[in-house]
Amino acid sequence: MGLLKRSLELDRDGSYALRVAEKPGTLRSIAMFFAHSGDSWFWGLGMIILWELGSTLWQQWAVVELFWISVLAALVITLKFSIRRKRPAGDWGAIYRNTDPHSFPSGHAARAFLIAVLGTLLGPTWLAVLLWIWAPLVSLARVAMGVHYISDVIAGALVGILVALLGWQLSGPIFSQINIWLVSAFGILLW
Repeated sequence: MGLLKRSLELDRDGSYALRVAEKPGTLRSIAMFFAHSGDSWFWGLGMIILWELGSTLWQQWAVVELFWISVLAALVITLKFSIRRKRPAGDWGAIYRNTDPHSFPSGHAARAFLIAVLGTLLGPTWLAVLLWIWAPLVSLARVAMGVHYISDVIAGALVGILVALLGWQLSGPIFSQINIWLVSAFGILLW
């Protein structure tokens, strides 16, 4: 048996061993909560509210997070539709299965780890600690609820971390230019 075939079998078997989607109870409820907590609409809405209501520190955090979440989403969807790995079979997560039938890499894992990295660079320490606890739980929950394989969330986490680190390097010049344009066009700043 080839190494790739064996690796994919181990990935499949390990992923199915972690599943709780078909097992009613507290563990399933917790996994559902964390699986949904990485949804893009939730973070998009949250960042808009944070920008509207927050201090300058939180406005900057919201703008940088939302911008790079958007860039990451475009990258992940491009990868998914290029690779076309089907999601594990299952009933839970119909909205994900219907709108995005491909699983590699996990967009939720990518987003969670991007948020954790940027949160570490931009936010207070207490927030970074919470985000670094939350990100792996989102990833594990996506496997537990049967919408991803283990390799999907590992790849997603790596993509999210890399985009966050690259994004951090590019954020200064990008947001300086955006602010120059906003001031000249509308007389406003992002933060």
